[in-house]
Amino acid sequence: MHNPHLENSFNKTLKVIKSCNNKKQVEGAIKMVRNFKTLYGKVGYVRILNYKLEIELDNQIELCQ
Repeated sequence: MHNPHLENSFNKTLKVIKSCNNKKQVEGAIKMVRNFKTLYGKVGYVRILNYKLEIELDNQIELCQ
């Protein structure tokens, strides 16, 4: 990644996802992922980052249910 803002946003969002312990926290993480996609959606190479966030989010949702 060449954009430090993008990298920081991605890492923060990933940390939030991984720190979720209950359903309410997962709902907050879902909103963060949605905001990340909205903010960086115009950048083409972000697709793989979106995919990584979705995979982590799906895993965390399964753990918290």
